[in-house]
Amino acid sequence: MSGTTPHARRAMFLLSVIDDRTNSGTAEEMKAITAFNARLRAERRLVYAGGLTSPEHAHIVDGRTTARTICSGTLHVATEFISGFWIIEAVDQDEALALAAEASRHCNRRVELRALLGDGA
Repeated sequence: MSGTTPHARRAMFLLSVIDDRTNSGTAEEMKAITAFNARLRAERRLVYAGGLTSPEHAHIVDGRTTARTICSGTLHVATEFISGFWIIEAVDQDEALALAAEASRHCNRRVELRALLGDGA
């Protein structure tokens, strides 16, 4: 893959796994994801990866005033949702798109790619 030199400035991207269930990976998919994660780690591209609980376990928290509110449930009701994610580093969007395509293939799900704003601090 081009642009993998350790001195190249990299941007961070969020790869969101789209699914209709959580923790739905088969043994074969999990093996492929683990190998993909190991490669990303070895290339010093992986910032973080993880799965998420289902939206029914989400909470919307509004702490903008002293009377904070907490509502059970998710912001958006849909048949598909984000079930997991990677935060990766890539030289540019083209490289991130190539990694997102690999992620999609390894987890056997659609993946949404979005650049993170700022420097992550």
